[in-house]
Amino acid sequence: MNRISKRAWFALVLAIALGLGVLGFALRYCIEAGQWATFYGSPHVYSGSNLNSGVVTDRTGTLLLDATDGRTYAESAQLRKATLHILGDRYGYIPSRLMEKYSDELIGYNLLTGTYNTESGEETMKLTLSAQTQIAALQALNGRKGTIGVYNYKTGEILCAVTSPTYDPDHVPDIDESDSAYDGIYVNRFFDTTYVPGSIFKLVTAAAALENIPDVEEQTFYCDGSYIVEDEVITCNGVHGEVNLEQALAHSCNVAFGQLAQQLGKRTMEEYARKIGITESIEFDGIGTASGAFDLSDAEEPDLAWSGIGQYTDMVNACQFMTYMGAIANGGEAAKPYLAQRAGSGLTGHKATESSLGRMIQRETANKLTEMMRNNVVSVYGTGGFPDLYVCAKSGTAEVGGGQEPHATFAGFIQSSEYPLAFIVIVENGGSGSSVAGPVAGQVLQACVAAMDEE
Repeated sequence: MNRISKRAWFALVLAIALGLGVLGFALRYCIEAGQWATFYGSPHVYSGSNLNSGVVTDRTGTLLLDATDGRTYAESAQLRKATLHILGDRYGYIPSRLMEKYSDELIGYNLLTGTYNTESGEETMKLTLSAQTQIAALQALNGRKGTIGVYNYKTGEILCAVTSPTYDPDHVPDIDESDSAYDGIYVNRFFDTTYVPGSIFKLVTAAAALENIPDVEEQTFYCDGSYIVEDEVITCNGVHGEVNLEQALAHSCNVAFGQLAQQLGKRTMEEYARKIGITESIEFDGIGTASGAFDLSDAEEPDLAWSGIGQYTDMVNACQFMTYMGAIANGGEAAKPYLAQRAGSGLTGHKATESSLGRMIQRETANKLTEMMRNNVVSVYGTGGFPDLYVCAKSGTAEVGGGQEPHATFAGFIQSSEYPLAFIVIVENGGSGSSVAGPVAGQVLQACVAAMDEE
């Protein structure tokens, strides 16, 4: 009898262990089955390094990529080039983190039925990008290296994210690594690169000054072309005479903004770089942008002055700085950007939801910066490059050293409920921000507006 009792207990323990094992497997299945079914490199769902399922379209349904049978890109060569760094190439030299993020939806994975393929369009991913704007942006760069981004600062939809140089994935060139024309060709400059900002960074210094120096709008600064800080000359781009804050921003006066950075001090300047997100990565759609840099820990007084001007060791990511432009336009709060409107369908599909990156600056500060940036366009850049658009902007000419031409930068937004668009343009070694990057921005914004009107 005792032996039977022991066997019964042993059987019960085994049953409990088996039950726990089944429960554990069921839990792991629910949590990890999607990864098992769609793991990177699976011959059932990948061809080499590329996902071989799904169709990707722009915001209006224009085909960008059909991966259901190999990889069929858009009919237009320009569109293929303009979207290469978003969709990836055939050989894995340029990956698509976006498609990797939504691989379950593009493959058609379902927890209950496993993977399946349909012909009903359920595996389509619709992006926020505008095909015609992507093409217009690439054409505006005209072969020059750089990047252009435009997004809706109310919703977060990215309409344009172009990087150059690029190539046609249907006609891959013979890329010689020693050829400078192909420098960084595999890098997505909009998401993965940081740049010396130049004078567009003065919009960060100006925000800090408006919120921390009580009389800053009453202050004046005298510019005779330079000033000296501890035996180092801080040079300006001109002789501006006596200017207030608004005039200093309009004329991009280094003397005024160097002195403002010194008034604010290291701690406040670093605090605002963090608040505005300069040093942070933005995570969305499986993409993490590069983090910028703003470090004054070893800075001397001349370095502090240069940092407020957008030089020293300042670095910004194009996508992140674009969101700051959106925050200014949106009363100080930035919409989080995104690329995928939807992917897949039904309960397991993805549908974008609008969200915020939080408040970067006070509403009053945003309103004042909007006025000042509008004054820049009206009094310096000219409204002719932006017909019928209420554009507010700041240009930059970012010195990069090494005897190279400076980067041309131009950032801002359209103050409009109909076209709520924030933008950034960076033309590497392009020279003057206002004369080079400004016209590029004008062309791209007109294309964005035309695309929105047609929707």
